[in-house]
Amino acid sequence: MSTYKKILVAIDINADYETVIKKALIVCQSPDDLSLAYIPLSSMYIQPYLYGADYSAIDDSERLARAQAKLDEIAQKFGIKKQNTHLKAGDAADEIKQIANDIDADLIVIGTHGRSGIKLLLGSTANAVLHGVKQDVLAVRVHDNN
Repeated sequence: MSTYKKILVAIDINADYETVIKKALIVCQSPDDLSLAYIPLSSMYIQPYLYGADYSAIDDSERLARAQAKLDEIAQKFGIKKQNTHLKAGDAADEIKQIANDIDADLIVIGTHGRSGIKLLLGSTANAVLHGVKQDVLAVRVHDNN
């Protein structure tokens, strides 16, 4: 029997999310225990590099609506309730931590490429999530397709 009652599965809908979700399903008692989160980078993070651009023309709503539709499709495929999906544009690590606290998760499952060298020095979302959370973190190794 699993000791985890509420599991937040942080995925990238544009990468190998199936491996991450399948690992989470192994440690949960039911798909009802799972919540999915996808955190795309907000356009506000690139605005400083668009010197002189009309910021009012930048609108994330269409991109976020497409992402929510994809997230809902993924949830349905794995038997996860639609109300257990979370989409919020921003800094991925910060938002994952906040969602985990908001839903009172006791485990965060996240994919990692397990890179080393300079990419490790630059950090990763999984590494950033690991530090400063009260929840256990399961980092699932996913492989690049190249």
